[in-house]
Amino acid sequence: MTQVELKEFLNEKVLEYNNPKFIESDPVQIPHKFSLKEDIEISAFLTATIAWGNRKMIIKNAEKMIELMGNSPYDFVMNHKEHHFDSFNGFVHRTFNAQDFQYFITALQHIYKNHKGLENVFSTHSTTTSTQPAIHQLKKVFFEIPHLERTKKHISDPLKGSAAKRINMFLRWMVRKDNAGVDFGIWNNLSPTQLSCPLDVHSGNVARKLGLLTRKQNDAKALAELDKNLRILDKSDPVKYDFALFGLGVFESF
Repeated sequence: MTQVELKEFLNEKVLEYNNPKFIESDPVQIPHKFSLKEDIEISAFLTATIAWGNRKMIIKNAEKMIELMGNSPYDFVMNHKEHHFDSFNGFVHRTFNAQDFQYFITALQHIYKNHKGLENVFSTHSTTTSTQPAIHQLKKVFFEIPHLERTKKHISDPLKGSAAKRINMFLRWMVRKDNAGVDFGIWNNLSPTQLSCPLDVHSGNVARKLGLLTRKQNDAKALAELDKNLRILDKSDPVKYDFALFGLGVFESF
């Protein structure tokens, strides 16, 4: 395909998948249960954190997390008592267990009390062209209070080579404003131009087949290459193509 044909093809796929019907089978349905900004971003952050593996299991366990917080994520983060963590015993998603979940609640409280919330951390430390330095800074802030070493693996760091798929997906949810009904666009201090595509095995494989990516590993260098090529197609909203790449890979086995 020529670049014009590729852009037309991908734009069609964005329209096909970037609509409310997409929500039914996607983890983004969890934050869509809420209307309060802080409830949306906390439930989205926790859901994105466990977004690897079987999608039905991700949704089921994300729903369980919300239930364990009394279906009021922000209130629970800010006002929980130590004994409220007793009900977390036995929770597990892949390698993310009850201890990790408990620490995430504690760290989120620290961020909202001492760093003016998640949006402030990301907007303060992003550059004009990238949110990747802010993801690195989030990890530093997240673990600046006493923590278990094992929990650190659940926050990726782009400056250590990670594609940080799950946090980039979270940022897409929070920042993109396109009125299609999937992404929330509730963060006003960041622009879609700064976002990076959530790069995983599906989007990576499709991107390679379409000539958007040559690097074989799905790492930070691959993400930089993909970002560069998606910005050529649409510099104002490059990560809208995540819908096309993901949809082609998951729903069409492209």
